[in-house]
Amino acid sequence: MKRVVMLCAILGMSGPVLADQALATQSGCMGCHKADAKLIGPAFKDIAAKYKGDAAAVDTLTAKVKAGSKPGEPLNWGTMMMPPSPAPEDDVRTVVRWILTH
Repeated sequence: MKRVVMLCAILGMSGPVLADQALATQSGCMGCHKADAKLIGPAFKDIAAKYKGDAAAVDTLTAKVKAGSKPGEPLNWGTMMMPPSPAPEDDVRTVVRWILTH
């Protein structure tokens, strides 16, 4: 019985995390980003570190993901431009919150 309760607790805690990772995959984020290593774009852990303690980070990054990079503007993470996300803003905001937990 204790094992069943423990398993339910673990699954209950990981549910939102797995759902947010699935949303990131579904939204196309994982095509350019990884959690722990640079791919085409920066690692989520590096993004989280850069914005740690920034109260405006969720709003700033949500707007950035929705808009993408624009030609001629300074790039924050190297030489690759980020395309604008077609995902709904609420989904982007959910993924950004998840990224900031890394």
